[in-house]
Amino acid sequence: MKITFISDTHGKHRELKIPQTDLLIHAGDFSKTGTIPQIQDFMQWLSTLDIEHKVIIAGNHDFLAEREPNLFRPLIPRDCIYLEDSGVTIEGIHIWGSPITPWFFDWAFNRQQGEEIRQYWDKIPDNTDILITHGPPQSILDRTARGALAGCQDLLETVKKVQPKIHVFGHIHEAAGQEIQDDILFINASMLNLSYDLIHQPIELNWEDFS
Repeated sequence: MKITFISDTHGKHRELKIPQTDLLIHAGDFSKTGTIPQIQDFMQWLSTLDIEHKVIIAGNHDFLAEREPNLFRPLIPRDCIYLEDSGVTIEGIHIWGSPITPWFFDWAFNRQQGEEIRQYWDKIPDNTDILITHGPPQSILDRTARGALAGCQDLLETVKKVQPKIHVFGHIHEAAGQEIQDDILFINASMLNLSYDLIHQPIELNWEDFS
């Protein structure tokens, strides 16, 4: 199975060149400010993609998903799976997704680190193969332009315990890339840079290389 990862497209989805793939995963921030027109445009574009499996989570910019889920969820294409602290199994691959990120100026899905955020990470099943979170774990592809490590320590501890084969996220645009630690492939799939220019390509892999 071919899998393609993207994240942090912030309304520039129509500029992307999505390769032929079996599974597309978007790790959140598909809109700029989470308005209905922005969400509608993304979902309409998503519905036109001839891809068998599509899995998305929201990000801290996607306000509609948190504040008005009754308006957000009907916009999701019928052939797309939206995960919000929930999971799905696709062709034997166990996937879990969460939009939660550490508190930062009261954006969408922000939670305080410690006890509050751990209740979300504690939901991640031990059999997770691909973990999708909007934000990174601490010290892995999370360094900001100012040199700070913006990832979540509580998430890192959970990932070490669960040991997914792949952990994909975005959020910190300037830290985009891939890194292997403890036999886990970590992917920061941000498409845009710090200036919100589209400079990265979707990340492609074959699941057979991990199974």
